[in-house]
Amino acid sequence: MKIRVDVVLREGVLDPQGKAIGHALETLDFKNVSDVRVGKTILLDVDCHDTKSAADQGRKMAEALLANLVIEDYTVEVMK
Repeated sequence: MKIRVDVVLREGVLDPQGKAIGHALETLDFKNVSDVRVGKTILLDVDCHDTKSAADQGRKMAEALLANLVIEDYTVEVMK
């Protein structure tokens, strides 16, 4: 089963890479972009037989290693 974990900086945490991308987009005449946040996506193949146990395992992995819970939020999606 495939699991997708998306990790982004929490609101209020400075995101210099997002600011740089936002500025670059503005100079390229994309004036309608108001905020840019940069994150990471981790795709995992796990040996689970049901969606609930796969999601639980994804959350445990995110909290143990994939996300810094002090400054980052994460979401887990089980993909079929």
